[in-house]
Amino acid sequence: MKVAGVVVLYQPDCSWKENIKSYLPYIDLLYVVDNSPEKTKILNDHKMITLSSKKNLGMAKALNLAAQRAIKDGYDFLLTMDQDSKFTKDGLLKLIEFIKENDVTKVGIVSPYHVIETNFVKSQENIDYPMEVMTSGNLLNLKAYQEVGGFQDKLFIDCVDTEMCLNLRVHGYEIVRLNDALLYHHLGNTEVKNFFGKKVICSNHNPFRRYYMIRNTMYVTKWYHSFFPQYCKYLRKVQRHQIGKVLLFEKQKGKKIRMMLKGYFDYLRKKEGEVYERKNCD
Repeated sequence: MKVAGVVVLYQPDCSWKENIKSYLPYIDLLYVVDNSPEKTKILNDHKMITLSSKKNLGMAKALNLAAQRAIKDGYDFLLTMDQDSKFTKDGLLKLIEFIKENDVTKVGIVSPYHVIETNFVKSQENIDYPMEVMTSGNLLNLKAYQEVGGFQDKLFIDCVDTEMCLNLRVHGYEIVRLNDALLYHHLGNTEVKNFFGKKVICSNHNPFRRYYMIRNTMYVTKWYHSFFPQYCKYLRKVQRHQIGKVLLFEKQKGKKIRMMLKGYFDYLRKKEGEVYERKNCD
């Protein structure tokens, strides 16, 4: 079994160079896709290859670029990483061992447990089968990837992981999470607020991200409602709750609400791909 990896960069701080040390020794090759306006200085390592990106491709196109290259290069699985994630000492090794020791013909993704600022309770089961998992830290079955048609470029950024997971499930593939394989993942600028004695998680995403989160949630729930009606209702409910959190707790309330409304109306207008650049939204 051959395993490659991809890390997608966007104006990373220096921590990304330390983060890759937690997984680079366990994979055969790492593809680096740099979406930054000013290109990042990449480490000089024989196990790393930079895939050309003259502009910000977004997350979906960047992942497709690496996955297609990995398929061409003869790899079976692709490790998908964010720049701000790192494994515990043996986290990735546990994922690889699971694939080697089990029949994963109908497994689309093997995922670690994401340790983020807002994790309060972890499953007591060693293995579970969630509806979806975040992109970072996943071992993606490249045969399954080809069967489902890859990541949806039209989403650009946000909900790319949700769409892939639901698509895999529609095609009969499982999402497997190993809860003893840990990945430390920095999720935005997350804060926990107290609201009348209840803990409220605020992601503090910028206006740019708020636009795509609303628009793409509408697209994904439209595409998969007939397959997973209750889960799609839940995803839309989460986005409605985000509006309240922005109004109650977050900064840049006006900009964020305007961009969320634009996201909704652009969904109705059937706009896809990159529509608003980050610099025009912040």
